[in-house]
Amino acid sequence: MRVLDFVGTLHGDGRGGLVDELGTPEGFAHWLGRPGDEELRSRALELRAAVRALLAHVTGAGERLDAPLAVRWERALDVVNRTAALAPRVARLEWADGPRLVHLSEAGARDRLLADLATGAIELLAGGGAAELRACPSPRCVRYFVRSHPQQVWCLPSCGNRARVSRHHRRKHA
Repeated sequence: MRVLDFVGTLHGDGRGGLVDELGTPEGFAHWLGRPGDEELRSRALELRAAVRALLAHVTGAGERLDAPLAVRWERALDVVNRTAALAPRVARLEWADGPRLVHLSEAGARDRLLADLATGAIELLAGGGAAELRACPSPRCVRYFVRSHPQQVWCLPSCGNRARVSRHHRRKHA
């Protein structure tokens, strides 16, 4: 699972509100691809809020729709690091038809899921792609994305369209 897909489970509805795909046990089970329990959902929501806070801190995202859900970035850093440590793993080289990297972990599936998401966030924020990390500037959007080309401004074409319509509306009615 890509970490940006995970944090993207909280997104704008296009009308000034938020959609939380993990907001209900049914939505969480759908995202997870299997039944989940309330404790795992609660931990996933805490991790998502922490990762979003770190992304906002790194990108310099200003006041956004999701601000009421934000946590302080210092707390977010602690949550992400603690969660990544839940499932320590060891790299192992296996050789059947050629070299193959396998990660071994003694952690259970629940801790491994959350630890993998937290580790993905750490790799994104500390890796080479962090320089291209952006907060979508479109009105009412709360998504983050990694810019794939120098002219990319918005996370999705629909956000670009919404921004252009908003700009046109402001000019026409000013």
